[in-house]
Amino acid sequence: MIDSSPLGDDALALLRDLIRSACVNDGTYASGQEIRNTDVLRRFFEGVDVDPVVVESAPGRATLVVRIPGTDPQAPSLALVGHIDVVPVMHGGWSHDPFAADIVGDELYGRGTLDMLYLTAAYAVATRAAASKGRALRGDLIFVAVADEEGGSRLGIEWLMQHHPELIDADYVLTESGGVPVGGSAGAPHSVTVTVGEKGLARRRLLIRGIPGHGSAPWGSSNAGVIAAEAVTRLTRFAPRAVIGDYWPRYVEALDLDPDVSRRLTSVAEILGALPALGELAGYAHATTHTTISPNVIRAGDAINVIPGEASIDLDIRQLPGVSPEAVDAYVMAALGDLMQHIEIVDVVGASFSPANVSPMDTPLFDVLAEVIDEAYPGAVPLPIIAAGGSDARFYRAKGRQAYGFSVLSRRWDYGRFRHLIHGNDEHIDLESVTLTARALDSVVRRFLG
Repeated sequence: MIDSSPLGDDALALLRDLIRSACVNDGTYASGQEIRNTDVLRRFFEGVDVDPVVVESAPGRATLVVRIPGTDPQAPSLALVGHIDVVPVMHGGWSHDPFAADIVGDELYGRGTLDMLYLTAAYAVATRAAASKGRALRGDLIFVAVADEEGGSRLGIEWLMQHHPELIDADYVLTESGGVPVGGSAGAPHSVTVTVGEKGLARRRLLIRGIPGHGSAPWGSSNAGVIAAEAVTRLTRFAPRAVIGDYWPRYVEALDLDPDVSRRLTSVAEILGALPALGELAGYAHATTHTTISPNVIRAGDAINVIPGEASIDLDIRQLPGVSPEAVDAYVMAALGDLMQHIEIVDVVGASFSPANVSPMDTPLFDVLAEVIDEAYPGAVPLPIIAAGGSDARFYRAKGRQAYGFSVLSRRWDYGRFRHLIHGNDEHIDLESVTLTARALDSVVRRFLG
């Protein structure tokens, strides 16, 4: 356990305030109300020589931006982009109030602690420290506390890119994910994850046609709900061929596993059988080596005595690099087979296809991240990974900017546990990780822009 520090103490206090705002985004237009957290952040920057700008993409859907100008117009700029909305909670599944920000022992409980309010708080602390100490930064530092990431970013970064790009643009970007120690001894990992890219997103809706009829005589009917159930079963069982790629073998090597298990985990033919050996990490291992199809929203029927003539299934598809929209639809059709005679594939409006995206590692910022990792864990090196989910980084990469997911978590974390708690019950973070991340982000700003 490291000692607390002013940076860590400030980040912890701010993190608790952000949690208590309960900016829950259920995907609807009026949810989120991130203006509560922009008010928290505005107060946090009071007394500091900065001028926070707050913009609303819709009533209450607020984003706060703080820019500290650099002294050299030719120097690269850095944006710290953290979202301030959180996903809903399943009531009854928590052992602590998800919005009370309770500290139990050395852990802070609350929705958004890991995704991603601890990082947003650290970004704010690093930004305020840069402004308060009167340090002359060579390049611009931009702190972006953004709305609607959990809702797909239509009222957040995507809207800002369209309406106020001058507020948020930067040459380099840090955002969520990363920071998990991997391998080595209990106190000295030999790697720390840095997210260099993410899988793509393809949302599809299946429209299923049956024949309506009276529920009292179901035999021989063409029930759209039954067809939908069979479609879900086939989609769940569908197994696209694994793609091992460049990044997963590095992760396997860093895990220090039994050599035969490592070999199987990097074999296209054997990886599925080897996944159980990874425990909680198995889900990520599968996701990072496969295009995945998850049928998440199913609708059928209006009245209990009517055989439904229509049904729909919304698919969350996450595709690997190089997979095209046409290939996504081909996967779906291959999974459904002869059921396609009843089914039409349509795009889900607003988020039909976003390609997988990756940033290179041979950049000045990545070199600084390596230095800061070594500072936190002497001898440790960055372990580049591809995230299974999406983030606001994809919008910056689409503009040719380089973006990384970076933090520094304590040794108690592994990537399986980290992913298990994100969006889950009893989401929490340990206080040491809050301090480590606040210190690390301050160090990144000093090294990269100082």
